[in-house]
Amino acid sequence: MRCHLAAAVLFLSGVVLLSAHPSVAQDDSGSSEGSRKLVTRVVPAYPALAKQFNVRGNVKLEAIVASDGTVKSVSAKGGHPLLVDAAQQAVKQWKYAPGHETTETIEVHFNP
Repeated sequence: MRCHLAAAVLFLSGVVLLSAHPSVAQDDSGSSEGSRKLVTRVVPAYPALAKQFNVRGNVKLEAIVASDGTVKSVSAKGGHPLLVDAAQQAVKQWKYAPGHETTETIEVHFNP
């Protein structure tokens, strides 16, 4: 019985740890040329202050992607101020497949 309880606690701890990382979704509706294929995705670091205060939520970003696939600029369109910078810094490191310059709408989900 104790072994089952310990296994259940260990399993639930793993579920909680896995859900502590930010996740990212790309919204096709914001692209001027359609959604570009993402080649390299950098997951944002969860800000310590946001984690300390249990801040969760979504950050909506708009990224201008150059023809070579690099992110030229990122602007915040919404989200908690404690989370915006981490999301922007990560997206600036993303790399897309080459193509025409596009505007990509990205949503980053933070859930401690």
